This record gives sequence, C-alpha cells and structure tokens, in this order.
Amino acid sequence: MAKCDVCGKGVVFGLNVSHSNRKTARTWKPNIRKVKADVNGTVKTVKVCSRCLRSNKVTRAN
Repeated sequence: MAKCDVCGKGVVFGLNVSHSNRKTARTWKPNIRKVKADVNGTVKTVKVCSRCLRSNKVTRAN
C-alpha cells in the first residue's frame, strides 16, 4: 500500500480529461521510499514519502 507512515499521505484518485473531454480514471501515488529510521531508539524499516525525508521529519539510521 502506497502510504507514508509519518504523515499518512496516500493514493489520490481523479480523472484524465482528453481534448475531446472524455474522462478516464487515474491515480496519483506518493513518492514512497523504504528507509531504515531511528524510531524510539530502535532501528526500523519505515515507508516514508520524499517530502517527510526532505523536511527531516524522519531521522535516518546508518
């Protein structure tokens, strides 16, 4: 499941609209990365979106 464990960002649904105004379903998926992070003093693999990684909401473990 494409969902961030930190902020909860997930899949968003919408429509592709062609030039002739035909509509087909589509999805926007968040940029999820599996990262080894320090969670309460233990190292865990966490699914995190790239925005949370950039804004330092997650401390990466080495």
